[in-house]
Amino acid sequence: MISPINPRARQDRFGRKINRDHSRILALSIPWLTVLIGSLVPLLPIITPVPVVPPLAFITMLAWRLVRPGLLPLWAGVPFGLVDDLFSGQPFGSGILLFSLALIAIEALEMRFPWRSFFQDWLTASVLITAYLLCCWLFSGAIPGHVQLTVIVPQILLSLVLFPVIARMVSVFDRFRLMRVRRVG
Repeated sequence: MISPINPRARQDRFGRKINRDHSRILALSIPWLTVLIGSLVPLLPIITPVPVVPPLAFITMLAWRLVRPGLLPLWAGVPFGLVDDLFSGQPFGSGILLFSLALIAIEALEMRFPWRSFFQDWLTASVLITAYLLCCWLFSGAIPGHVQLTVIVPQILLSLVLFPVIARMVSVFDRFRLMRVRRVG
């Protein structure tokens, strides 16, 4: 039906979606780039006496894996951990091990419990983030003690609160990733 106000309303409503396709470059690169950019956060000039900055690369990788299951392959923990090890200052190999173990744990959990909800994803991410930060604390050579544990608690809490925000950002990036572009020809 042609509108008397806008005679091309029918064409605009359906014509914009004809001859459109997903961009392969965006579809493949956006998840990888967002996690790798999260690894560059330690380069920012943030100076605090205690660790407060959450591990954004790890949280972003978890968000991509939980928001879009099957998008990242199981072996993606190796390159993500490698880049994170290069920029985080952790001993080389700790990020590779922890990123890979987190992806394997999520895969095993999804095989056991195929249904999912936001709270289950948040609980999974909370356990993995807490375990990641505690393991990074131990791998860094810190002597375990009560005082050192109380110093890392704000970083853990900030990371747990930040996960839903990052998961929402990942869903926005996912919509951008699947944006349709005009095909030529």
